[in-house]
Amino acid sequence: MTRKALGRGLGALLSAEGTATATEDTSEVPIDLIDPSSLQPRSVFDEAKLAELAKSIRANGVVQPLLLRRKGARFELVAGERRWRAAQLAGLRKVPAVLRDVSDEKLLEIAIIENIQREDLNPIEEAGAYRKLIDSLGLTQEMVAERVGRDRSYITNYLRLLRLPDDLQQLLQAGRLSTGHARTLLGVDDVGTQRRLARKIIDQDLSVRATERLVRVTVEGGRTARPVAEKQPEADANIKAAESKLRRYFGTQVRIVRPKGASSGKIELEFYNESDLHRLYTLLMHDRI
Repeated sequence: MTRKALGRGLGALLSAEGTATATEDTSEVPIDLIDPSSLQPRSVFDEAKLAELAKSIRANGVVQPLLLRRKGARFELVAGERRWRAAQLAGLRKVPAVLRDVSDEKLLEIAIIENIQREDLNPIEEAGAYRKLIDSLGLTQEMVAERVGRDRSYITNYLRLLRLPDDLQQLLQAGRLSTGHARTLLGVDDVGTQRRLARKIIDQDLSVRATERLVRVTVEGGRTARPVAEKQPEADANIKAAESKLRRYFGTQVRIVRPKGASSGKIELEFYNESDLHRLYTLLMHDRI
């Protein structure tokens, strides 16, 4: 399946009238004169992946130039922070770059859309990016959805994640809770109960479906029997990596179920309401409808 491009894309953003004008062709810029953007939505960089990229840069150089803007006697990143960090690890003194005049407003939009398109943000970073677009640019949820190529319900669901307490947000960032788990926990008003249920999810390796049942019983005030953890057989690294990519693409919990030794299996996608079901259906069928 060919992935639908998100929003207008970086090329459209940079070429839009009045947003950015090239001031120079590709140049070699001293790496120690470049500063990261204060508007960068990402706060976590995978050290192992940076090391892999640094190894590639040592062998092949920086293939795609960084996008910079001038800031006094120095330069500020507009796009390409991973390449900049990896180039530092690789020991480069200069990197290829294109200089453009970009406003703060456009810089924020570019930084967010670049990361979302490349699926580099964890759920809390992505939610924070949408919140920053709303607060900094005065956009509505509908306008954010249009700019990043998502449904409004998708934006709403991610913004709701920011209502979780900081410690649960950290668990979500670390991948110990999935987005589906977090959405389900939001059905509980009491923060202490949310924390208790989160610990149970982790300790018992509960699926999202089992978590929904647990939350339902908790909210209804009944006494809960110890839920049975719904564990899959240990998946190999390729299956786990595929599940991770599918979760980011569909914005929901995804499981690849294949009996041990079998060549066939199934892919399970979870949805949480009618709007979410419609969103998944559109993603699955967009090149056929």
